[in-house]
Amino acid sequence: MKYIYSYFICMLLCAVITNQVKAQTETDALMIPKNYFCAAGIYTHNSWDHYWEGTLKRENLNLGTISSNVYALGGNYGLSNRVNVLFMVPYIKTNASAGTLRGQRGVQDLMLAVKWLAAKEEIGTGLLSFHAILSGNIPLGKYEADYLPLSLGLQTKSIAIRGLLNYQLGRFFVAGAGQYVRKDNITIDRDNYYTTEMHYTNKVAMPNATNFLLSAGYRSLKFNAEGVVSKINTIGGFDITRNNMPFPSANMDATMVGGVFKYMFQSIRGLEFTAGGNYVVSGRNVGQNKSIFGGVYYVFPIKKEKAE
Repeated sequence: MKYIYSYFICMLLCAVITNQVKAQTETDALMIPKNYFCAAGIYTHNSWDHYWEGTLKRENLNLGTISSNVYALGGNYGLSNRVNVLFMVPYIKTNASAGTLRGQRGVQDLMLAVKWLAAKEEIGTGLLSFHAILSGNIPLGKYEADYLPLSLGLQTKSIAIRGLLNYQLGRFFVAGAGQYVRKDNITIDRDNYYTTEMHYTNKVAMPNATNFLLSAGYRSLKFNAEGVVSKINTIGGFDITRNNMPFPSANMDATMVGGVFKYMFQSIRGLEFTAGGNYVVSGRNVGQNKSIFGGVYYVFPIKKEKAE
């Protein structure tokens, strides 16, 4: 089972939150064996008090510190040794430490993913693998997307394709991934809004996005450590105007650095603990988010092997 590195990237870009789970996740090169299930429970805390209004970094004393707590349950099933099926559902609470805006709470989106180990070859003294991952989000709660930065999410259905290359040399590895996210239009609770021009409709065309990731670290049967750099880019959108609230279809870009650590208990087979965090080092129309997270995973067989 493996890292829990942040998945709900779109939400972070909205300066709302978040990180998402991945038990044997869709951003790593590890797989759950056939007929095994990994159950995961994750807690994430996010906070920021500075944000980028376009390219201008600033603070807003009427908001204070924006924070969120994310409680997520998820799992990963080994359909085969080369195909895994993943899901996750988060419950989120948001808060502003100043001003009159009230935070929201509730269930956000269902994330589903299929992860395929497409190729694995020995290259030199190491092992090179390629994974293809198809994932999607479906909003579960009736939260209001047009309430950034305190919204629970973007209320958009999305589908994404990711390619992941990983090279393992002994206990050390390096990996790179690229993802394209296509988002559906959303409906907001007003009949007109302004972006760079006036729109007399309650429909909002959501820009698509890309996500690139580089990671490197150490893996053993007892302890894993990984450093990650990721960059999220919204394709299109517009900048937040001076002293205005962010809008769901704004241009939201972010570069993040982070680390993930995992410990596998030797006394209880299948039990693992993961912890880490990440930090937004640069961005556009997003909060400078700091997050810490911790999770418990348990891997167990669904079907017992038949005796010979």
